[in-house]
Formats: sequence, structure tokens, C-alpha cells
Amino acid sequence: QVHVEESGGGSVQAGGSLTLSCVASGITCMAWFRQAPGKAREGVAYFDPDGATGVAESVRGRFTVSRDNAKNTLYLQMNSLNPDDTAVYYCAARCFYHGRPPYLSTDRFRAWGQGTQVTVSS
Repeated sequence: QVHVEESGGGSVQAGGSLTLSCVASGITCMAWFRQAPGKAREGVAYFDPDGATGVAESVRGRFTVSRDNAKNTLYLQMNSLNPDDTAVYYCAARCFYHGRPPYLSTDRFRAWGQGTQVTVSS
């Protein structure tokens, strides 16, 4: 099975920044999700070279997603963090379908990482 590994989480003050990384060798259809305690998993950002790249409305203007194909790594650059961004962030990979929406459905992805904790304090 495909190995998906996230890293880069940590604790930061409101207004700060973090960059998350996800390695999934040979996989280009990927996304970021997050899950806060007691809440459902929420789509954050997506990268599909056969379709589109973008972020969810809730983080638009603050988060950006990119991929370094040479390193097989997907990045999530998070700026202007606030306490509402506190969650476990998961990387998802291996799409069942390509080149079309929806891009942030949990059902789209076959493989998931174990998650990395992001904590934002006031």
C-alpha cells in the first residue's frame, strides 16, 4: 500500500505561520484535510495536476498549496493562523477519480497519513 507521511505541525501564536509537508512517492493527486476535536473532517486544500489546485473558502487568502514533484512532496503554507485553525491536519492521496470536482471529498482518496497536530494560541 501507499505510504503517506505528514510533518511540520506544532504550536504557534495567532498571526503566525507554519508549513506542512506531505510525502507520497509517485502520487500527484493529493489534498489536505483537518479535523478539530468533536468535529467532522474538513477539506482544506487540493492539488490535482489533471484538474485544478486550490484551497477551501474557509482558508482562502491565508493558506496556499503547492507541490515539489522532484521531492514527491505536497506543501501547505499556512499564514495568519488563528485559534480556529487548531486541528489535526491530514494528507490524503491516491484519487479514485481525476481531473474533475469535487476536489475535497473524503471519498475521493484511497490513502491517508496519520496526521500532524497544529495548535494556534491566542
